[in-house]
Amino acid sequence: NHNLDTSPEFYPEIISTRTYCDRLETLAHVAAAGIQVCCGGIVGLGETDADRIGLLHVLANLEPPPASVPINALVPVAGTPLGDQPPVDPLVLVRTIATARLVMPQSRVRLSAGRQTLSASDHALCFLAGANSIFTGEKLLTTPNPGPDADVALLARLGLNPEV
Repeated sequence: NHNLDTSPEFYPEIISTRTYCDRLETLAHVAAAGIQVCCGGIVGLGETDADRIGLLHVLANLEPPPASVPINALVPVAGTPLGDQPPVDPLVLVRTIATARLVMPQSRVRLSAGRQTLSASDHALCFLAGANSIFTGEKLLTTPNPGPDADVALLARLGLNPEV
């Protein structure tokens, strides 16, 4: 996983340790080595709709497009620079997933970090919008995530049959 996080225009507002071009170069090396690319972004950083579209445009125009596109909702952590960001509107997440599905029809669009605060209805909308994968496990890096048992129950409730 080597996320771009956001659009090229908004990236310098969020990341100062490397450039967007550095990230793109790494992705090109990964693809050239024959490794399937897993690359997505984070919703809720303070970006605009145009930034989300910009990120998805860059991803869709990678050659080849990513095999896997994680769409993360920011989980604000107290004491960090983005700790005071408002919660991500689930419909913003749904629209981002729908757009990703339209511009990258062959990619796995993965509902990733930030699922802990989503309702079953929000999850259902994300799947209907085009998400066809989730990251499961009680923690994703440093933030809470629904555990495997909760995910199995949710998918059963939604009538979805997971591949493992």
